[in-house]
Amino acid sequence: MGTHASPKPKWLYLIRAQHLHYSAIMQIITIQPEAIFQALADETRLRIIRLKVVTGDESCLCELVDSLQEPSYKLSRHLKILRQAGLLSSQKEGRWVYHRLVTTPAYLAQLYATVQALPDSKGIYRADLKRFRDRLCLREDGRCQVGIQSEAFKTEAG
Repeated sequence: MGTHASPKPKWLYLIRAQHLHYSAIMQIITIQPEAIFQALADETRLRIIRLKVVTGDESCLCELVDSLQEPSYKLSRHLKILRQAGLLSSQKEGRWVYHRLVTTPAYLAQLYATVQALPDSKGIYRADLKRFRDRLCLREDGRCQVGIQSEAFKTEAG
């Protein structure tokens, strides 16, 4: 009987010298632990992660613009930083790019639980969540079809 190599998983995780390495179809990203905390040291990025942790939903940029009431150029920059830190992944579908939380390795669950437990004394997270849930009601077949709806930000995208 011949021996067959077992198929490689889509994502391969290795921890070496306090760096997380993962490989995905022709792409290797090295995540340094301090990059995760630097990414979360910004209020807007913390709001994005908090929204994703609480809802578990993926979202496109225009849904985040309407939910967080921040301009698209600013949110695009913050999404890039969160992706580079290994906290978000993105997938393009037609003209939309959907962003979702990365949930492995397992230690991220503890990090996300901490983010979710942060106090909301100013009600910012609660307001973001309400706008996000309202915005998701505009989806068709579970996907964004309408673009930015907030009047203050429509012209910048346009």
